[in-house]
Amino acid sequence: MSAALPFDLNRHSATEWRAGYPVRMPALAPSSRFESERLTGDGFVLRPWRPADLESLLHHANDAQVVRGLSSRFPHPYTRRDGERFLSGEVVDLDDPVFAIEVDGHACGGIAARPGDGERGLSAELGYWLGRSLWGRGLMTRVVALYAPWAMERMALFRLQATVLDFNEASARVLLKNGFIEEGVARCALLKNGEPHDLRVFAKVRRSLCDAP
Repeated sequence: MSAALPFDLNRHSATEWRAGYPVRMPALAPSSRFESERLTGDGFVLRPWRPADLESLLHHANDAQVVRGLSSRFPHPYTRRDGERFLSGEVVDLDDPVFAIEVDGHACGGIAARPGDGERGLSAELGYWLGRSLWGRGLMTRVVALYAPWAMERMALFRLQATVLDFNEASARVLLKNGFIEEGVARCALLKNGEPHDLRVFAKVRRSLCDAP
């Protein structure tokens, strides 16, 4: 999910020649209504993912500690095929604002808001992850501080919700620091590594689209 890609965006695979030999590249991501977006923060940039992010994605995503707090859609081990499927839009809808967190020119994590359907279309589910080498710097707090109000304004949302596994205190702190209110707990809502876990529910809301997000 870059503002401009060097080739047309579609769902077929590409081949690049390196050192005289053909190398299969990941399937190209479908075009997105957010493909021209670029949000610049303190020490990072949020932008759409692009096929060239594959190696960076594999480096940061293939980590059991990262996956520990995420849903089963984020597998471990995280293989090259997993990365290719994600970047081609097979795992999540890249027409939503699914952004890479770029630090020093490399995609080191991701953040996204998935809108609801039908009568829940003016609410969305927030999700994010960050490579372990960048933990402990307050980076994700700054990322959410930039992304959450932008997403609510850009997507015309009344509600932005996030759920956090019961043991993930760091993620809960990120949300609380950014004005999300903890609304309750969905008990035994998710099975992780064979064990049932509670999900803590957080949300940021506004009663009118005229209100600041």
